[in-house]
Amino acid sequence: MKTCHQFDTVRAEYEREIGFMLAHSKRHEGRPAAKSSAKQAASTKQRMARALNSHVGRCVECG
Repeated sequence: MKTCHQFDTVRAEYEREIGFMLAHSKRHEGRPAAKSSAKQAASTKQRMARALNSHVGRCVECG
């Protein structure tokens, strides 16, 4: 599937944020902060999927 520049930018921003959360979770393994960060990463993955699906539905170049 061919995607536009904005799609790639949005995906990169979400993946960067998810990477930070997962790295934080790994650094603080065994602590409540790690569990919270891992849950936030999972939630952010779902938000990314919704945002990208919505984008594809609206974008002329991606659709």
